Amino acid sequence: METFVQIVTILALVSVIIVLISQNRHPVSTLAWILILCLLPGLGLVLYYVFGTHKKKSRLVKDSRISERKDQVVAANENSIRRELPDGHSDIASLLWMTNKALPLGDNDIKVYTKFDDMFGDLLRDLAEAKDHVHIEFYIFEDDEIGRRLGEALIALAQRGVEVRVIYDSAANLTRAKFYRWLRKNGVKVKAFMPVILPILSPTTNNRNHRKAVVIDGKVGYTGGMNIATRYSKGIRGGVWRDTHIRIAGPAAAEIQTSFLVDWEFCAKEYVNGSRYYPHIGRCGNAIAQIATSGPMDEWNVTMQGMMRMITQAKEYVYIESPYLIPTEPVLMALRNAALSGVDVRLIVPIQGDRGILVPLATRSYVEDVLVAGVKVYFYKKGYLHSKTLVADGTMATVGSTNLDVRSFEQNFEINAFIYDREVAQTLKEAFMKDIEDSVPVDIQRWEARSKWSRFKESFARLFSPVL
Repeated sequence: METFVQIVTILALVSVIIVLISQNRHPVSTLAWILILCLLPGLGLVLYYVFGTHKKKSRLVKDSRISERKDQVVAANENSIRRELPDGHSDIASLLWMTNKALPLGDNDIKVYTKFDDMFGDLLRDLAEAKDHVHIEFYIFEDDEIGRRLGEALIALAQRGVEVRVIYDSAANLTRAKFYRWLRKNGVKVKAFMPVILPILSPTTNNRNHRKAVVIDGKVGYTGGMNIATRYSKGIRGGVWRDTHIRIAGPAAAEIQTSFLVDWEFCAKEYVNGSRYYPHIGRCGNAIAQIATSGPMDEWNVTMQGMMRMITQAKEYVYIESPYLIPTEPVLMALRNAALSGVDVRLIVPIQGDRGILVPLATRSYVEDVLVAGVKVYFYKKGYLHSKTLVADGTMATVGSTNLDVRSFEQNFEINAFIYDREVAQTLKEAFMKDIEDSVPVDIQRWEARSKWSRFKESFARLFSPVL
């Protein structure tokens, strides 16, 4: 029996190694997986099954279903589609169109939130005015004071005949089954994204839906970094929870709708489409926005490529806020190149982490890499910084769910609004500068002088970057 198991294991290892080589991955990644498989055959196969299987060019739903919904967006908002963008940003718009079919839509009113209570108050007011349908998707939906308030609002809507759909990430909400049963029992349609049943693991266990999206009657949309939890309002560890979210009234809300309905079809196996969900909106403001989505099954790393293009195109400044600094090599190179070419590149990350020990250590391992190129790094000290924003040259910005880390760029399902509007860019720049006042600048000489033990811990944590 033992010989049989050894033979099967060897055959499995050889098969996986052949698949790895044939996929033309980055040589370092391929060699790393081969090394793991050879040194830890049994565990290596499990790790590869969960973390290493290649999902590119798979689809949550058929491309034809996505195209049908895009046709509805065009039909309802044709006059709002912008073929040429101001301030020389047509190339970024083209990139997002080619990689994601993200439509550049004008006539939007966009409101920026830097405080959860402001966003939550507006959200509850918008929900109270809903007439036909409400679609909500959050990575975390806590069963706490804030979660219950939103839950009660959704139940009230369902009981007066409004169609309410909710998507939550299964892995991030494993302990909240009772909360979701309460919603279902009271008329809210609720689905988990890629259900996780412990201790069973699958190739999708590592791929989580990190999106935050709300659509009300197809006319108003919300997205950004905020989840539904009391800590977003009350703060954490005696400090504030600093985050950024946006409200979009106008045609771009239709693209948030498409993102939600694609995820809903995957989760619920229900095809939802039609003019009811894509009403004509008309002019609400002056802002132009593209809603881009990305995920591990896509051919392109859409949000990563869009952010890289913003960084490389910047002439004056690039200001970034992110909870984590665990970039892919292309993003790291873009940041360094921009700073080396004279662009004012600044980055704020939290001084403390929220995901164990490894994530903040891995983040610190990259600080010196960008400091030596001239990037100015700041540690936010007022509380926890969860904001995910990038603003460049006062003409464009992106706000969404995407962190500056490998997980967001390659493993999670994300959504970002790319906004071409000077007023929104100025608002985000002012918020960034205010956050600098609550941050500590990192001095490169002091940073380089930290202990060898600190460096080793950071370098060790960095090895786990692809799965953090």
